Amino acid sequence: MPGIAWGISQAHIGSVMDQSQTLPEVAHQSVRFEDGLALDCGRHLANITVAYRSYGTLNAAASNAILVCHALTGDQYVAEIHPLTGKPGWWNTVVGPGKAVDTEKYFVICANVLGGCMGSTGPRSAHDERPNEPWGTEFPAVTIQDMVRAQKLLIDHLGISRLFAVVGGSMGGMQALAWAALYPDAVFAAVPVAAAAYHSAQNIAFHEIGRQAIAADPFFYAGRYWAEGVTPERGLAVARMTAHITYVSEAALTRKFGRRLQNATDLTLLGDRFEVESYLEYQGSSFVRRFDANSYLTITRAMDLFDLAADHGGALPSAFAGSKTRFLLVSFSSDWLFPTAQSRAIARALNHVAANASFVEIMSDKGHDAFLLDEPDFHRTLSGFLAGCAEHAGLS
Repeated sequence: MPGIAWGISQAHIGSVMDQSQTLPEVAHQSVRFEDGLALDCGRHLANITVAYRSYGTLNAAASNAILVCHALTGDQYVAEIHPLTGKPGWWNTVVGPGKAVDTEKYFVICANVLGGCMGSTGPRSAHDERPNEPWGTEFPAVTIQDMVRAQKLLIDHLGISRLFAVVGGSMGGMQALAWAALYPDAVFAAVPVAAAAYHSAQNIAFHEIGRQAIAADPFFYAGRYWAEGVTPERGLAVARMTAHITYVSEAALTRKFGRRLQNATDLTLLGDRFEVESYLEYQGSSFVRRFDANSYLTITRAMDLFDLAADHGGALPSAFAGSKTRFLLVSFSSDWLFPTAQSRAIARALNHVAANASFVEIMSDKGHDAFLLDEPDFHRTLSGFLAGCAEHAGLS
């Protein structure tokens, strides 16, 4: 009975949310660029702010900088306690002293993407023409390339002419690819992890379900929820729950939850739940406390628009023609959101133009999120690649 099941799910979600709450304001480290940014959509933002965090020390030659690009629901707090959640940074397993991205060797930067909600210019920012109110759904459409151009402003501001590496997973991997295509002379090494050169029709479909859930929330108010002092938390939570299913594998869900019931021995009542349902509810309810719904709409659309080959006459190899950047492509065997075949397609395109490229598929049953989790083979591969690049770049 789908209708009954939906009603139960909404009731559980609603029971842990207070629609009168909005995202708290946090002072983020940032740089403001008064000249603004021209966007691929033809619009021009009068000025933009890029929020970021950095770890480690930039050497005298400014040659040891690694830009870490975050995924859809990530932000700049990559390796420290998050100011809203109080939890460790989203890539604490990879970035830090003695880790694969070693902050004792490298100067690591992570910027909140354009369109985000953690300090960089986005739908929550002041409107160019009506500075007393936010952009909301009037915020212009942005692309992955626009995000990268905003990051380039930051990198230039920091006095870095060439990044030692750009590293990112999922949407962060898309940014790494865009960096290599847009600024090949400014990137010594690129590491796209669990990524693709375009967003597939299936992935676009999943994103659209999430966007429709947000739009259908009675507290969405056509994107002007901020004017009502509320947020479309139920819709955003459902969007997060739907997306999260795509981040994990069936094997991982079965291992962690199976068909176990929570506090019950059988389904005697419609309100009894499987443990996996409770898990998804937690994912949804915790997400709405740190993310803006209009930013979710903006960023998912940016991912959907990404198609690197289309930007080069339909020929992916042309995006990397003449590139001197060293590439490491990483996929995970159980990732069905960005399957290994898509990383192989990028590897073939790089081989076609004789680029310096390595490719590895990590055997894991953890799905797409494996890049965020404890995967020793991945960490050793990344560490070894960066060490080899450091030797060639004269950093060792």
